[in-house]
Amino acid sequence: MRLSVLDLVPVRTDQSTADALTATTHLAQTADRLGYTRYWVAEHHNMPAVAATSPPVLIAHLAAHTSQLRLGSGGVMLPNHAPLAVAEQFALLEAAHPGRIDLGIGRAPGSDPVTSLALRGAAGRDDRDIEAFPQYLDDVVALMSARGVRVPLPRDLMRENYVLKATPAAVSEPRMWLLGSSMYSAHLAAAKGLPYVFAHHFSGQGTAEALAVYRDEFQPSDLASEPVTFLTVNASVAETTEEAEALLLPQLQMMGRLRTGQPLGALDLVEDAEATTLSPQAQAIVASGLRRAVVGSPVEAAEQVRALAEEFGVDEVMVNPVGSARRGADPATATARDTTLELLAKELF
Repeated sequence: MRLSVLDLVPVRTDQSTADALTATTHLAQTADRLGYTRYWVAEHHNMPAVAATSPPVLIAHLAAHTSQLRLGSGGVMLPNHAPLAVAEQFALLEAAHPGRIDLGIGRAPGSDPVTSLALRGAAGRDDRDIEAFPQYLDDVVALMSARGVRVPLPRDLMRENYVLKATPAAVSEPRMWLLGSSMYSAHLAAAKGLPYVFAHHFSGQGTAEALAVYRDEFQPSDLASEPVTFLTVNASVAETTEEAEALLLPQLQMMGRLRTGQPLGALDLVEDAEATTLSPQAQAIVASGLRRAVVGSPVEAAEQVRALAEEFGVDEVMVNPVGSARRGADPATATARDTTLELLAKELF
């Protein structure tokens, strides 16, 4: 069993962005010390509870403060960025930390429409970028390679072909993964011969179907000779089930508000979440999230991870430690998230 970590760099109501980043740095060091396989950071924008806005910047910071972990994006939302910019960033990361960089790519914007438009700049981008997503994937792979991409030019520009590279002298390349929570991503990852990760922590539905399609349709490529996949899951582990559920409650309530269109804020502390009354619709989302999360005592949580791995046929599970904190905690720490990694490692390694 391999365990990995997904981190959105959550920001609690008692934290500044600097506090949240300090806590995330310590969490990555905990994962590094305990023997976790990889540590991925997400890309979200204009969200009060999420400080993970720029995966390459975070990866560079965390790679400099760890020694063994593979660092990666979970993921870069490619429609927000030019393929060359993504390829340059991750080729540079790979040059600085060879053999330790993963490039996970997603198709969703990771933001609301207004923020997405602002990200794309004055030149603007539109739905054609979504349609061109498969080609953009190919472009990123080729640009990061030592050979680069040959761009055809009109004859009157002196050269018939122009070689475009993300880096002048690549020795190694980041490992590319396709992320998704739908059948579209499963079909595309299989067709491209890409390693594939299903966002079970976000969707919780269609996981088995997507992984089955991916495995059945997989076409071997230079990037993977056979299907390579794992899944993500929210996790909160404590000495008792009751405490694990209490620490998980603020994150579940935030998802309830998000999916019912309610205003969002920073991640609540446990006491504030326990005093909150949600709408019936939001409460149903909380209950659903609780059922599909890894939550409980160390023994209970370890059994849940093993059951997930067996059910979906994976030998790696990526946990998203989402526990909040109680009032009076040091703002620069995320003790509940550290504890989740420590207790799981003790049972599963």
